[in-house]
Amino acid sequence: MTNEQIILGERIKLMNEGIIGTTGKTLTVEKEGKKCEIDEPEVIHTYKVWQSLGFQVKRGEKARATILIWKHTIKKAKEEKDVDMEKMFKTKAFFFTAEQVEEIKQIEKGA
Repeated sequence: MTNEQIILGERIKLMNEGIIGTTGKTLTVEKEGKKCEIDEPEVIHTYKVWQSLGFQVKRGEKARATILIWKHTIKKAKEEKDVDMEKMFKTKAFFFTAEQVEEIKQIEKGA
């Protein structure tokens, strides 16, 4: 299962539990060979992803969800004859909603 699939499944679960809201859009999903439409759950991202999108998590906010996702690492070889070691493992990631973040204000450089 990919991280995207894991996160989408958790978003749906969180929406059904009332922890997060919906986007107002619908998703078409296939369940047991039948297609049905469900509400699209609110978007959640990690701190790092929100930051890359130009947002900062508000002070004092706690993560709405903790999800085990895959992390990929590469350990560089110590010597040229050795091979780089790649490793995949599951790790905890903390997710925040859009209402928990604010746009990063650009600091203007004055003369």
